[in-house]
Amino acid sequence: MNASEKIELADPSTLRVIRYPDPRLTEVCSPIETIDAPLIELIEAMWGLMLDSRGVGLAAPQVGITVRLFAATPSFSPDDLRVYINPRIIEESGSSEEEEGCLSFPQVYARVKRSAVVTVEAMNLQGEIFQETCSDLHARIIQHELDHLDGRLLVDRMGTVAKLTNRRALKTLEAEFDPA
Repeated sequence: MNASEKIELADPSTLRVIRYPDPRLTEVCSPIETIDAPLIELIEAMWGLMLDSRGVGLAAPQVGITVRLFAATPSFSPDDLRVYINPRIIEESGSSEEEEGCLSFPQVYARVKRSAVVTVEAMNLQGEIFQETCSDLHARIIQHELDHLDGRLLVDRMGTVAKLTNRRALKTLEAEFDPA
């Protein structure tokens, strides 16, 4: 199924954040070929869900739609909503280790080492390619959400101590998962 078909099947009014260990979270996402009304509706619904969930980023696979798209608000302001379609990091430098959480892993936090500065290239809602150089939290959001698009999860970035520290929360998420 291509990206357009996946988006067409989505109902933006019923979007919800899916949780670990849902297998859709580990899929490598399909590139988006067309910017159309269903895609724009999906993005608007993702922005609302991200803000309602008190997140700073939300990738399409986190709502069960495995396409290369994420929404972000580095300042957590409704006036600073951004979209990244088919994003890729074209340059990175430095190193930073900070605590991260994830809407698909409620109550799970871990220190994750990432690049301190990244330049991302993506498409906007008008279909235009743009580049943006980001640092600090914004760079971390870009890298975290890109991990989602590549099927890589917070738990994959955790070291042994973090996995042990979060063992109970991870086991609870696994026990609560209903594949139906």
